[in-house]
Amino acid sequence: IVMDGRDIGSVVFPDAELKLFLTADLLVRAFRRQKELLERDELVDLDSVIENLRKRDEYDSKRKVSPLVKPKGAIVIDTTHVAIDEQVDEVVRLATGKMVPQS
Repeated sequence: IVMDGRDIGSVVFPDAELKLFLTADLLVRAFRRQKELLERDELVDLDSVIENLRKRDEYDSKRKVSPLVKPKGAIVIDTTHVAIDEQVDEVVRLATGKMVPQS
């Protein structure tokens, strides 16, 4: 099972065999988000995207239930300077290394 979410490794499946914590610099995340929005024909200025991400990070980190934290035992992958295809390759490599043949 592969799951994605801000509390999957810390709350939903804290004992998962493989936990990854992807991160990137705020500015890079903002550029990526702005590009994603532009692809949906949503024109949003970069400063607004940065502020939105900053607020979401702060809210998620400080909420009482399931705050955003790096899960214990998680492998941190800094994607700041890594293309999406390289990110996928790294995740697949790590997941493949954890797979155990079923008898």
